[in-house]
Amino acid sequence: MRLKRHLTSIFLALFASIALGGADLLAAGGGHGAPVDTNFPLSDDHYEVAEAQKIAELGRELSLVETLKMRAAADPFNVVATLIFFLAIAHTFVAGNLMKLAHKYEHDHDHKVATGEIPHVGDKRPVSFKATLFHFLGEVEAVFGLWLLPLMGAIIFMKGGLAEGWGIATNYIDTRNYVEPMVVVVLMAIASSRPIVQSAERNVTLIAGLGGRSPGAYWFSILTIAPLLGSFITEPAAMTIAAILLGQQFYKYNPSPTHKYATLGILFVNISVGGTLTHFAAPPVLMVAGTWGWDMPFMFSNYGWKAVIGILISNFVYYAIFRKSFADLKTKVAAVDTSGEVKEQYAPVWVAAVHAIFLAWTIIVLHHPALFIGGFLFFLAFTMATDHHQYQIQLKGPMLVGFFLAGLVTHGGLQGWWISPVLSSLTELPLFIGSTVLTAFNDNAAITYLASQVPAFSEPEAAALRYAVVAGAVTGGGLTVIANAPNPAGQSLLSKYFDGGIAPIKLLAGALLPTFILALCFMLLP
Repeated sequence: MRLKRHLTSIFLALFASIALGGADLLAAGGGHGAPVDTNFPLSDDHYEVAEAQKIAELGRELSLVETLKMRAAADPFNVVATLIFFLAIAHTFVAGNLMKLAHKYEHDHDHKVATGEIPHVGDKRPVSFKATLFHFLGEVEAVFGLWLLPLMGAIIFMKGGLAEGWGIATNYIDTRNYVEPMVVVVLMAIASSRPIVQSAERNVTLIAGLGGRSPGAYWFSILTIAPLLGSFITEPAAMTIAAILLGQQFYKYNPSPTHKYATLGILFVNISVGGTLTHFAAPPVLMVAGTWGWDMPFMFSNYGWKAVIGILISNFVYYAIFRKSFADLKTKVAAVDTSGEVKEQYAPVWVAAVHAIFLAWTIIVLHHPALFIGGFLFFLAFTMATDHHQYQIQLKGPMLVGFFLAGLVTHGGLQGWWISPVLSSLTELPLFIGSTVLTAFNDNAAITYLASQVPAFSEPEAAALRYAVVAGAVTGGGLTVIANAPNPAGQSLLSKYFDGGIAPIKLLAGALLPTFILALCFMLLP
């Protein structure tokens, strides 16, 4: 025991020496006033100068492969950043298996504690470090944040070491826009509050009454109303409300796994396209609306009405496919004895109205973090003052979703070197398909933002290209969890209904049919 204490003291002293030495290096190379390379990542202008010189030498345009090779050679870190990004994506596909391992290790640990193989230390129950570690590695919302560690390490190592690389890495983080992750946290917390959920439930119940308030009627109503509502209260808020209501009216009755994933897929697709009725609610639209001069009439006449038709067709098709499953669920509901249940009373109208004001305030000032975070603090104070009308405000889920999105923003900011030339090399139909596919591997807002930076897309004759890239981005927004910013919120709220967590491949399968239907609507309707 004495030896262990000595070793611990030596380790702490060594760590302190390293930390102090690192602090000296940071003060010398990465502190305030130190010169920092602000041209990281390299801008499109930097690449275009070199590419123009190469075109002049060859006397022809560069192929896409030649362009990518030149950009990779201009900064080899591009390849490293993209490799780390795709490893993070691969991690999301095995997160479910890691979570199963965590449960196994936890079970083994509990058995050893029960048999006395692992003794108690003090009054606290022993915790399995291995189980906790694998549980954290299996949290999909933590994946992109975890992979920031090797990303930051690679920046520091490849950009001059601790003295210079630290300054470049921190400058890169400082120049990212993390407003969207922050506002999603606030919107999720407010939208999941009791008065807001109850108000949405009452409205959905009125529509579901046309179908006898069966699980199928609720299912159809939620998947129609909530996505379209997203055009006005923002997609993250719409996703939160839809996921909570689906959990209450559909998932809790334990439908078949196929039906669960089909519902999750169509929810993600519908939310992604449902925000296109306006120019301020869907992140991929918001990224280009100002640059390209799009307003609400433009959005509705070019995208919105097609989205409505596509959502209705998708819902009818899936309802027809799973009609037997809905009949079984109706039987389950009828067999449930509700005589002893105490019906939850609705919060007073004035409390719901105040919550709606807080939600509206967040939407109005969503580009100003100081204002919406300040409003959120007032909201928390109000919930404390009206605690008897509230659910407990859950911040763990929203903060994990914000962490997920912040990691995605950081990784995504280093993928423009290959996404931009890929988009600019495509004509209308290939661009639509390419945008849809690329969205599955990167947030659709990042895809449209990069498109807005391509000079050719801003030309008057490029209207068809602008339409195609945005239509593809919103169409592919349901294929994966990372395809659209609100998707992690839906996954966080609904994952408890899926054994072993949500499997990315099964989510993809559930989203393919509605994605295809919406693609036809956007490309074939005039």
